Amino acid sequence: MANKNKQHDELENVEHVLSTSEAFIEKYQKQILYVVGGIVLVVIIILAIHNFYLKPRENEAATEMSKAQMYFGVDSFKVALDGKANEFLGFKEIVSEYGMTSSGNLASAYAGICYYKLGQYDDAINYLSQFDGKDENVSVTVTGLIGDSYVEKGDLKKALNYLEKAADSENEVLSPVYLKKAAVVYESLNLPEKALELYNQIKNDYPKSSEAADIDKYIARLSK
Repeated sequence: MANKNKQHDELENVEHVLSTSEAFIEKYQKQILYVVGGIVLVVIIILAIHNFYLKPRENEAATEMSKAQMYFGVDSFKVALDGKANEFLGFKEIVSEYGMTSSGNLASAYAGICYYKLGQYDDAINYLSQFDGKDENVSVTVTGLIGDSYVEKGDLKKALNYLEKAADSENEVLSPVYLKKAAVVYESLNLPEKALELYNQIKNDYPKSSEAADIDKYIARLSK
């Protein structure tokens, strides 16, 4: 009998909740329709932007990129950066015109490298800092190159922030490269203990790297 009463009470509770929900929907039907309609409209706008604006521009950017990359590949950094009138856009203008695309994002890394190769380190830092990529190797290289740019500018403390950040990626190939660069900067700052710590890290953590091949001589020099 108790079970029947319990089931009856539970059924009444369910019916009450359903009645309340129906009353709420009936009372605020217009508002609910406006909200749902708004969500649908936002989704439609997002899809339209992607399909009819971003996708075509991505294709355009990729086409321009391929031409600039050809000059970059043969070390014509100035041409790759600035492009050629009536022929193709350079990396700098691709960043400006197609910054919302993945190619535009990658162009910022290329532009930064070009400026670095041309010895214009402030511009290199500016463009490299705009890059936001998911590929680990590219991201680590860009971070490290910002550090290299600060080294060239003589701002060694700022350089260390980026070189050590690149080294912290634990990338088997790139981390030892930036550990060694950071160690050299520490030596320049007359902090041999910190440099020795990084040289030992290369030896212990990345023994198969090319940087580890002659690391013992660096360790021996600072261990005297």
